[in-house]
Amino acid sequence: MPMEKNFNAAEAEARISAKWTQAKAFAAGANAKAGAEAFSIMIPPPNVTGSLHMGHAFNNTLQDILVRWHRMQGHDTLWQVGTDHAGIATQMVTEREMAKNGEATRREMGREAFLARVWEQKRKSRGTIIGQLQRLGASCDWDREAFTMSGAPQAPAGEEGNFHDAVIKVFVDMYDKGLIYRGKRLVNWDPHFETAISDLEVENLEVAGHMWHFKYRLAGGETYEYVETDADGAVTFRELRDYISIATTRPETMLGDGAVAVHPSDARYAPIVGKMVHLPLCDRLIPIIADEYPDPAFGSGAVKITGAHDFNDYQVAKRAGLPCYRLLDTRGAMRADGAPYEVAVARAREIAAGSATTEAEVDALNLVPEKYRGLDRFEARKAVVTDINAAGLAVTVLVKSTDPETGSEHLTLEPVVEAKKIMQPFGDRSKVVIEPMLTDQWFVDTAKIVGPALEAVRTGKTKIIPESGEKTYYHWLENIEPWCISRQLWWGHQIPVWYDADGKHYCAATKAEAVAKAGGKELTRDPDVLDTWFSSGLWPIGTLGWPEQTPELARYFPTSVLVTGQDILFFWVARMMMMQLAVVDEIPFHTVYLHGLVRDAKGKKMSKSLGNVIDPLEIIDEYGADSLRFANAAMASLGGVLKLDTQRIAGYRNFGTKLWNACRFAEMNGVWEGHATQAAPPAPTATVNRWIIGETAKVRAEVDAALADFRFDQAADALYKFVWGKVCDWYVEFAKPLFDGDLAAETRATMAWVLDQSMVMLHPFTPFITEELWATTGTRAKMLAHTDWPVYGTGLVDLASDREMTWVTGLIDEVRSARAQMHVPVGLKLDMLATAMDDVARGAWARNEALIKRLARLESLTDATAAPKGAITLAVEGATFAIPLDGIIDIAEEKARLQKTLDKLAKEIGGLKGRLNNPAFVASAPEEVVIEARGNLEAREDEAAKLNAALKRLAEIG
Repeated sequence: MPMEKNFNAAEAEARISAKWTQAKAFAAGANAKAGAEAFSIMIPPPNVTGSLHMGHAFNNTLQDILVRWHRMQGHDTLWQVGTDHAGIATQMVTEREMAKNGEATRREMGREAFLARVWEQKRKSRGTIIGQLQRLGASCDWDREAFTMSGAPQAPAGEEGNFHDAVIKVFVDMYDKGLIYRGKRLVNWDPHFETAISDLEVENLEVAGHMWHFKYRLAGGETYEYVETDADGAVTFRELRDYISIATTRPETMLGDGAVAVHPSDARYAPIVGKMVHLPLCDRLIPIIADEYPDPAFGSGAVKITGAHDFNDYQVAKRAGLPCYRLLDTRGAMRADGAPYEVAVARAREIAAGSATTEAEVDALNLVPEKYRGLDRFEARKAVVTDINAAGLAVTVLVKSTDPETGSEHLTLEPVVEAKKIMQPFGDRSKVVIEPMLTDQWFVDTAKIVGPALEAVRTGKTKIIPESGEKTYYHWLENIEPWCISRQLWWGHQIPVWYDADGKHYCAATKAEAVAKAGGKELTRDPDVLDTWFSSGLWPIGTLGWPEQTPELARYFPTSVLVTGQDILFFWVARMMMMQLAVVDEIPFHTVYLHGLVRDAKGKKMSKSLGNVIDPLEIIDEYGADSLRFANAAMASLGGVLKLDTQRIAGYRNFGTKLWNACRFAEMNGVWEGHATQAAPPAPTATVNRWIIGETAKVRAEVDAALADFRFDQAADALYKFVWGKVCDWYVEFAKPLFDGDLAAETRATMAWVLDQSMVMLHPFTPFITEELWATTGTRAKMLAHTDWPVYGTGLVDLASDREMTWVTGLIDEVRSARAQMHVPVGLKLDMLATAMDDVARGAWARNEALIKRLARLESLTDATAAPKGAITLAVEGATFAIPLDGIIDIAEEKARLQKTLDKLAKEIGGLKGRLNNPAFVASAPEEVVIEARGNLEAREDEAAKLNAALKRLAEIG
């Protein structure tokens, strides 16, 4: 049956994917040779309720290229697939769906019923992301699909597995070793979800804000001389003050202040360090302390210290031994619990005077004055500002105003309020402002387990690519803080800790074990669940069946490569390193390949607000999965900006079409008649056939070297240039005259082998079209996904043929380039003169004259002693040629056209250089704007160079 005119991706992809699945082509160990080495990759588990975005498409394309390449080499390959339960994200999706359906709320239905509802949501959503990965062509072992909540007590039938057992075992073991503890620390708190969240789940956004300036009056009516000086020490301002001025963007938090801090070197406040000030609106005194944290050059140089609601203040409070009073409840409102304000503040005064206390007592004290209790934090902010102004405690400034009726001018004192841009933290899921909150949480004492993770990278046991990732890795781990692993959610691995009536806790894998430890007491389980990063931190061993010693664990662990985004180097990669080394005393992977964020064609971050989000499924629908995959590989430069351009994707679809058409041309010339996969390359006699076999061997070596070094872009570039340039453009044209004559049989055999090898080497990059071509063009022992990867070397390169065809293609390129530069009509055949030719060049011309004339559009070649006036000269190895253009083109008109274009380019280049040489532009402009400007400059300079070369040619001929 003849080949279709075009490759129908929409029809073929689904059919081929089903064929792979039915054959279990991607099962662990499929196509492995006896005694083969193992190669394993763990997929970074996408959220179970998520969908494929461009980052997933890029990341999984690179993994699949590696996996298919190794599988075709006969390695014992496993690409472990699975999804993450994604605690906060999945709980949010479920609650949103429940609200949309008018169902009872989570709290109304209770924990057990809600968890059953989340499992139902998981079953509905699970197939989405898996199905989309299959559409991309991912060759995972689909029968081994893992889930980070498999085996959980609430899991319904069909969700068997032991990942939950692994998570609980690790928690208990680490607790028993003193690596996990419960403590009170400052965390990111999401008031919408009422849970602690990780730094990765916080988006810091620039928003419009205000800076208020308030007076904290010295106790007892004391005063001091406030003096400001210039850089030379000369006094510029002097004033007697009874207050110290502070500035804040969050006035409501002042109700919990524990001190005012100034820098030890700040001479302005040296006389009052150690003095007490009245905390505005509160019946409390707080000290003025010296600490390195305040910046004397910023604002007033004095900072209010609210230890329970600011990360920097918390560190100052710890150094100074200050109590940290919590002001907010879990929903972001001012606390309304506890004893009346008068009772709480009286106790706070006793604590300030040195009365013994506990962390629990300090946390229980509600120092929010009665009038603010229960107010939303932002309503409380307005109320506090109003009351500060009414109390005359705002720093003021004289403002001139004009009466609109009388025209008279007045001077009034107005509070100082600066409108300014501030960086504010938002929950990436909830979109509400995140609060630093002092709460009781479970922590991993990371300082005790970080050492082996650092050592593994330092010694090269695990390699991070690119090397810049190693510096980031070291920086984070050398400055690591305790890891908060508890979340105030219901969906997740519930913490295996139980409490008795006195609050004493017992850690055990089951309640029965905990009750036994407690001597039979009644116990209540900790309601919190574990951070998703804790369970996903066990992904490498958990997916392979640990804590059971499975054959898969023995075979595929440690895994070979992890391909992931550089943004989760700390949150996931480093934690997997720490966890695996702490649990099984082994690294989780030998190599970590980090990539950046996929951006749009101009280098801008994709966002819905900018309207530049590219949906990979829409791309697949329009251009096919192979085109997207090849584009992903082509842009995967190490450490480079990942710019995805739909025009490039369209170009790679044309690339697939080019290969398809070459195979159709082969079919029309009898190449596939009776064809079966050749065990070895043919041994042809024709120069062009020997040459193309050598070119195939060269690109095989180049692709293997590039993939071994994780240079996906270089491998893709090599294949593109070979298949499009060498095979489709050159060899197909060179072969045409050979199909009629004595060389027809060897040319058919050679073309069949070369096209087969093109399919094989392209398969990891473009699996669908190559698998289709493989099945269509001959009798095959195996599907292409299992066909042996070539091992032939550059010994197939015939040096004489290589040199001759390099000469031929070089001459044709020179003629074509000259014609294009001079605007010679495409269809016009030209006469060419040989002004010098050595014997080698003459032999090459004689053997390939017909090819050269046809492809270069030449009428004749004549010997000449010199190039006539009005001719352009061309030089190739061993020969010099001239092409007379007198009367063919208008030289003066061409010169004028080129010069006009060059003048326009010069202005554009000058403008771009001016911007890029301006330090202010480079420093202040968005990164993507600077990148775009550099790209534009490079493109214009390249165009100018080509036009100058053309002008130079024109100058030579008159």
